[in-house]
Amino acid sequence: MATTPLTITILEGDETGQELLEQALRVLDPEVVGLPVELDRYDLSLAKRRETGNQVVEDAARAMRESGLGIKAATITPEGKDDVGSPNRIVREGVDGKVIIRTGRRIPGVTPVAGVYLPISVVRMAVDDAYGAEQWREGEDGSHDEIAYRTEKISRGTCRAVAEYAFRTAQKMGGKVYGGPKWTVSPVYEGMLKEEMDAAAQRHPDVWYQPVLIDATYAGLVSGAADSPLVIPALNRDGDCLSDLVMPMFGSIAGAESVLLAFDDNFNTQVAMAEAPHGTAPALLGKDVANPMAMILACGAVLNYASDRGFEGADRASRAIYESVLEAVGSGVRTPDLGGGAGTTEFTTDVLGRVQTKLEVWASLGSTV
Repeated sequence: MATTPLTITILEGDETGQELLEQALRVLDPEVVGLPVELDRYDLSLAKRRETGNQVVEDAARAMRESGLGIKAATITPEGKDDVGSPNRIVREGVDGKVIIRTGRRIPGVTPVAGVYLPISVVRMAVDDAYGAEQWREGEDGSHDEIAYRTEKISRGTCRAVAEYAFRTAQKMGGKVYGGPKWTVSPVYEGMLKEEMDAAAQRHPDVWYQPVLIDATYAGLVSGAADSPLVIPALNRDGDCLSDLVMPMFGSIAGAESVLLAFDDNFNTQVAMAEAPHGTAPALLGKDVANPMAMILACGAVLNYASDRGFEGADRASRAIYESVLEAVGSGVRTPDLGGGAGTTEFTTDVLGRVQTKLEVWASLGSTV
């Protein structure tokens, strides 16, 4: 076992989100992954955020900038405009996050929608666009003439980060960059992302590039366009909607992790925070039936980025987690959302055993997988 501790910032959450986090963190036990992992925890529950006026969120973001790695549970976003709101924006801005990547992939034994079998990664803006936009209304409240306004913004830097990371991801996957914004209708605003996509294509001439308007992208996803691994660069809200379409196409929104990334000037990853893309699922609270796949894969993703930062053995542990999750489902150990009867705890325990076995076998063979 390596001796240098690997510190991961943990952002705790609410309801079933917190339950799934606790289950998933079992896979990071040093006895399971063979790594000296230290978890630095911050309570981002709604009660704590209200108590601290979101100071705990800012503290967590600061800690994550130092550790470079984070895992976040799903949190409640209250509806009141004078309440604490969503912690996601504060976290993303606090670490200078630019990109969120979510990859839908085939789940063994689960039939995907529309014949989709190859991975689809949505690379979206992490900040700006429709989220955080200034909004107001004019005219008599409730009247026929009342008008609502919204002022949105995006930056060249964020567009460039999305485009560049999309092309690098496609190159690594052996896939194509597909899709894009509605640049014909909005050449100034949405056209900025298209300009950066075109520029990235020039920098990566070996990557297959097929720009498609956002509405045609939706149509293509459900009509067979995924004839190769796809990477879809997107604006913030477009990407949010695309992700919620892509994940269920492979069987469950709980079937893949989501990763927030912050970069240096050369687009090297400085902060990676992984989470599940689903919400807090209050209806499943305390029932031990929610699917922990996405949260366990989030742990695997963080170890993968730890490997990129030079932490020895993290890549091996990451691969063991990814393979074990998919093998568990493939062998029939599935939660109810995937047509099975396994509970949250049962599924997680099965994955832990597989991870430990893989790492032991690889070590006995002298493998550096």
